[in-house]
Amino acid sequence: MNLPSISFPMFGEGFIIDPINYIPIFGLKLYLYGFLIVAGFALAALYVYKRRDDLGLTRDTVLDLVIIAVPCGLIGARLYYVIFNFSDYFGQGDWLSVFRLREGGLAVYGGIIASGIAFYIFSRVKKIPFGKLVDASAFGLFIGQAVGRWGNFFNREAYGVETNVPWRMGLTWGGVTRYVHPTFLYESLWNILGLLVLHFFSKKRGRKYYGQYFLIYVAWYGFGRFFIEGLRADSLYLGSTDIRVSQLLAGLSCLAAIGMLIYYHKSGFSNIPDEDLEDLDTDIPNDARWL
Repeated sequence: MNLPSISFPMFGEGFIIDPINYIPIFGLKLYLYGFLIVAGFALAALYVYKRRDDLGLTRDTVLDLVIIAVPCGLIGARLYYVIFNFSDYFGQGDWLSVFRLREGGLAVYGGIIASGIAFYIFSRVKKIPFGKLVDASAFGLFIGQAVGRWGNFFNREAYGVETNVPWRMGLTWGGVTRYVHPTFLYESLWNILGLLVLHFFSKKRGRKYYGQYFLIYVAWYGFGRFFIEGLRADSLYLGSTDIRVSQLLAGLSCLAAIGMLIYYHKSGFSNIPDEDLEDLDTDIPNDARWL
């Protein structure tokens, strides 16, 4: 597959790079897209593992969550993408390409939904508050997405519409250059900033109820994704409409999360001291057990 060269005029007209999207190892191709996704998972798992005491989780629980999140996240992300690009795989397309993850085609919302379902089942079986598990995943999602988005850079995908902003990215095919928004970079930076905000918030103030960190993640990510998705040139659309699926979902989820955060704050939801909350798995108010 011939990939366009990449340029960034803000670094000078001669700044042109042509990074490979795979590394040859013993005759096989190690695609950087897949490698970065794995790296993102690994860094996310390491962060949560290091903060397991703060998050009220045991070592075994963290390892269980990693084992659950990796396959469920990948399967969910792929299914979401395939469903909204159904004709590309099952119409006149090649249905076997559904399994070619190294070529790209993952949707973060699908991964979140699938992992969320798996975490809920796990929480019921282990009798651990669901909110405690998704709180930990909030940090992991920020890290995984911040790292994984760079796979889009090497694949030359998930970029935006044409623009003349100073930080535009140039893609050159056959001598013709298009300057576009580097939306993969926007999302990566937005996730890094979100991680820093949530990290210091959790260190300084702590959560008042299980699920608070996750709601902050949903509100933060949804807000940024709503605007970033509007710049994307390869969005998934709802059927034959002009509605971008991820933009709609981002906006609705952001509003819902903000509404819940405000409601819980104003209602004084849970007045249990933070140090007690972190040590208890099940002794939480009955009206919070869904979290």
